[in-house]
Amino acid sequence: MNNWSGHLVWSPDKTAHPSSEEEIRELVLHALENGKNIRTIGAGHSFTSLCETDDILVSLDHYQGLIAVDKNKMTATVRAGTRLYLLNELLFAQGMALENLGDIDQQSIAGAAGTGTHGTGAALGNISTLIRAIRLIDGKGETRECSPEKEPQLFRAAQVSLGALGIITEITLQCVPAFNLELQIGKTGLEEVIRSFPELNARNKHFEYYWFPHSGYAMTKKLNPTDETEEKEGFGNFVQEYVLENYGFQLMCDLSRWIPSATPGLSRFSGRTVGPYRKVSRSYKAFCTRRLVRFNEMEYSIPLAAYGDVMKEIAGVVNRQFRSILFPIESRVVQGDDIPLSPAYARDSAYIACHVYHKKDFRAFFTRLEDIFRAADGRPHWGKIHNLQHRQYAEAYPDFQAFDAIRRQCDPEGVFLNAFLRSVFGISA
Repeated sequence: MNNWSGHLVWSPDKTAHPSSEEEIRELVLHALENGKNIRTIGAGHSFTSLCETDDILVSLDHYQGLIAVDKNKMTATVRAGTRLYLLNELLFAQGMALENLGDIDQQSIAGAAGTGTHGTGAALGNISTLIRAIRLIDGKGETRECSPEKEPQLFRAAQVSLGALGIITEITLQCVPAFNLELQIGKTGLEEVIRSFPELNARNKHFEYYWFPHSGYAMTKKLNPTDETEEKEGFGNFVQEYVLENYGFQLMCDLSRWIPSATPGLSRFSGRTVGPYRKVSRSYKAFCTRRLVRFNEMEYSIPLAAYGDVMKEIAGVVNRQFRSILFPIESRVVQGDDIPLSPAYARDSAYIACHVYHKKDFRAFFTRLEDIFRAADGRPHWGKIHNLQHRQYAEAYPDFQAFDAIRRQCDPEGVFLNAFLRSVFGISA
């Protein structure tokens, strides 16, 4: 078994594909009765060891689909294993959509929510903030239902749970009427986009940008709702978004690996060739991008007010010390929330994501950047590579101990623990 990038490889004793909630409950009871641990996996898009286990690995790929739709409340209840690309199509068929998404749609909804996955938008939270109710099987094999009105403390913890409270079986999501988005891609300078970052986020519902290392170029991405009903996507868009950003970039990554000294030139070439283009499409098609080039990733949330200084420091360090880094560095904004393990807990946040081609060693690069992020009170994305220890998690998350108390109540025997989570919660093996 391996994750998407191939960085993590493990061998569970058993892999199960339940197709009903009762089968999920039976797996939990079996693990409890036999002293086994159990972890769940979606698309394997996490770069941390959340899914690793030597015992029972549960895939919810056979547990997908809509359960119920409430058009009056604009909510949809879905099975937890539902992949985002399927969920988007199912919601569209109902005239509904999620207001915000990240740029990858391969994850399961439970996996995306459970790790605090996010899109971008100064007035929008991460995906977990769209959840209105959760149903799960806890470590005692009991069914728990929670919402802001029913077991509210459990609900807040379950919104970003790392799979540590139980196996989530159903999620109720707040939706909006289906809508179209206008996507505008542009090019600007790094200094300019850092200077105008607050204004760009205020002026656009969704804004992000990608800086090309060793260059002054940044690609901007603006997404805004539009009343245009006809989808508009020219051949040039296809060439840019699919061909160049995948097959062309794959070739560049391999050249960078074979001839590291060529990397700065390749990055500058990539930045220069970004052409402005525009398209109109269904919201979820505009949010999501097909990613064929594999990588490993570190992403940290930092207080929004610290963003400019942090990004300038990162750019300086990359240009001086890491001349073989080719992947653009991505910046986004997420509204603060009240979810205990959300990286945006109690503060509006900027997220900075750093990628390394999956055939290259990322360790020195990520370690150096992590020092910068941590000095700025950064919190890691739970599904992205980081090296925190138990004490640092507890310092970074004010409600960490409250979450852990709920975890122990839901899973007193530690059925859902693995080596990674024992490290997070400071539990000896």
